[in-house]
Amino acid sequence: MYDVSEGTAYAVLYTVLCGFTILAILASGYCGSSRILVRLGCIMRPVAPTEDMIVKQTKTADFFLAARNSASASSIGLSFFASGMGAWVVYGSTEMGANPTLSWLGVIGYSLASASPALIICVIGPHVREFAGEKAFCATDFGLVRYGRLMQFSIGVIGVFYMFIFLVSEMTSISNVYGLVIGLDTFSDDTIKYTTTIAISLAVFTWFYTSIAGLPASIVTDKFQAYLMFSLVFILLIVACANPVNRLTKEDFAVASNWTADGLVAAITLIIAVCCAEMFNQGTWQRVWAAKSVTDMRIGFLIGSTLVFLLMMFFGIMGMIAYGKFFSLSLPNDPTAYDNYQKFAYLAFFDLLEPLGNFWHVVVLIIVTALAASTVDTLQTAIASVISSDILRCGVSDVNARWITRSLLILINIPAIILSSYRFNVIGLFLVADLVCATAVLPVFLGMITEDISFVPAPTELGAFLGILSGIAAVLINGKIIGFDQAVSPYTGEVIASGPFSYFWLTNSSQCSLCGTTTMVTFIVVPLVAGIFALFFSKLDILIRGDRAREPIFKFAQPLEDKANQSVKDDELEEEVEVEKFDDFENYLYDGTTELDNTKDKNDLTEDKNSDDVAA
Repeated sequence: MYDVSEGTAYAVLYTVLCGFTILAILASGYCGSSRILVRLGCIMRPVAPTEDMIVKQTKTADFFLAARNSASASSIGLSFFASGMGAWVVYGSTEMGANPTLSWLGVIGYSLASASPALIICVIGPHVREFAGEKAFCATDFGLVRYGRLMQFSIGVIGVFYMFIFLVSEMTSISNVYGLVIGLDTFSDDTIKYTTTIAISLAVFTWFYTSIAGLPASIVTDKFQAYLMFSLVFILLIVACANPVNRLTKEDFAVASNWTADGLVAAITLIIAVCCAEMFNQGTWQRVWAAKSVTDMRIGFLIGSTLVFLLMMFFGIMGMIAYGKFFSLSLPNDPTAYDNYQKFAYLAFFDLLEPLGNFWHVVVLIIVTALAASTVDTLQTAIASVISSDILRCGVSDVNARWITRSLLILINIPAIILSSYRFNVIGLFLVADLVCATAVLPVFLGMITEDISFVPAPTELGAFLGILSGIAAVLINGKIIGFDQAVSPYTGEVIASGPFSYFWLTNSSQCSLCGTTTMVTFIVVPLVAGIFALFFSKLDILIRGDRAREPIFKFAQPLEDKANQSVKDDELEEEVEVEKFDDFENYLYDGTTELDNTKDKNDLTEDKNSDDVAA
């Protein structure tokens, strides 16, 4: 039984969050930008030719939201790892391992699923960055440049929805962990006040320090959170496995570790689902533009992908050990406690840690707090980037843009905190968001095709949008065909949702959402339907509207690409002026010529040219 006192738990929470807040203040440059802080990685600096330009760029809202061209490969890798591996990992991967129906293939599949998006971005990230322009912020800007405002809005809505669900999952996870460690029943209504306090504290602290320094603070804190997680997880691995109580025989572990068809089905489902969803995680896309170079970006995402895979495997194997342990300790008439919900599979990791002393329980709280904070601050800055990028383009000043962003984040955090008090199943929450993203992933990223290839047209904006609607229709029709009209929690039996849209929850009381082939077929069919219909409607659009089909539907606001190009031209012009001034000064020092002499020569040449024109 966990018996960490409530006061100790609060002390851990606020100490860790205060530490990250101090780190964010250092990252913001309010305490100066000494070489020591730069070498320690506490301050991010953009790539620029002069120190004055570096200082100037770090004070802009653009750097606040994008940290453009400032992150090294190691920073990108550690940031992707820490921000992606939130507190949910102690539930999600562990639940796979503690379910013998899924077991090894479920764990490997979830690990690959979590690591794969980084590998995909290694391939398409440079092309998206080049296409959207160096002044872009995230994937919504790709939608604006490639398609137009309608698709930009669609990508933004889906992306914010996914990140909001992610935010709710993180707050749910950390609240439940704190409730569990101090000995509360996380399913009791009496614990809501306490768990909500934890969620509020996390939201307030992360909002505060990301409001101070934006994305640079998020990336800097991610690095240190990753280092903290490495060390503590390694220690826990040794301590938990060395404890005599947790030792297993080969026979016990064989019961938990299986290679099953259901596990393969779950693996395929998770790989498709997570890859679809992560393509709309704007926090990941922000790091595409934050990287110093394409090489840094690719190496960074490869590093992050490897670390994510290893951590997911660790928690999954811990789940299998827990199942094997409690199988051997169970009564003859209750041989599978997890299967009968006498114990919950998603809490399997904590079942292993329970025999350890309070010191190790405090270590667990530190890890979970670091995991949650790294993810929540990334989600907050990503949501801010999606919303604020257009605010900046409307001519709003940097100061006002920051305050608008901070206010919007408060409005987003409030419903996330409220929903976290409902304590939804974490995997169930993610599957809802994953399925929504699956309806749009191909219509959006088929946009990388910019010219017709044989009979395959380059998607139009209207065609892509109708493709997304087709994907949503495919989900509803699929649910209707199998007679799905209620989403029910497998743990509590509570009805989560009802009606035609309830199928987005993919869960019922008799079967887990990843068991059986129904969910897998859904995640295969929905993206394919959306992609095929996006191409079909694009072809139809071109036949009906001709060349006008290639144009944006709503023609307001200057295209991002034009602005980016204009900005580049302005920078080049400014650089040329500076070079000319420097050359004039050198001529004055060494040749005795001045800018006035050069101007006179230019005027003489102009007069000669005009005379020639008149004569002609």
